[in-house]
Amino acid sequence: MTLVHEPREAYDGPATVDLDGAAHDVTVTLRGSFQPLDGRFHWYGRLTPGTPVDDARSGTEVVLRTPHGHATARLSDKDIWGRYRLTGTGTPPF
Repeated sequence: MTLVHEPREAYDGPATVDLDGAAHDVTVTLRGSFQPLDGRFHWYGRLTPGTPVDDARSGTEVVLRTPHGHATARLSDKDIWGRYRLTGTGTPPF
C-alpha cells in the first residue's frame, strides 16, 4: 500500500527538532505559501514555549520532522510568549 500525501498550506501538531545531534519532541504551528517573485515555497511557524531547544541561538539551523516529512529550518529569536520562530524554503515538512 502506498501512502500519498497531498501538499498543505498549514500544519499544527507534534514534530521533532534535530539540534546538535539530539532529537527533541516539540509541538509546532506551521504555515506556508508559494512566492511567485522567487518561485519558491516559503514556510514559517512557531515552536510551543518551553521546548528543549531553549538554549539555541538565533540563526541556528535545525532539521524539523513531522509525520509528513522533514526539512531544514532556521530558528529566530523568541517572541514575548517564549516561542521560537522557524523559517524555511522549498519543500516543507508538512
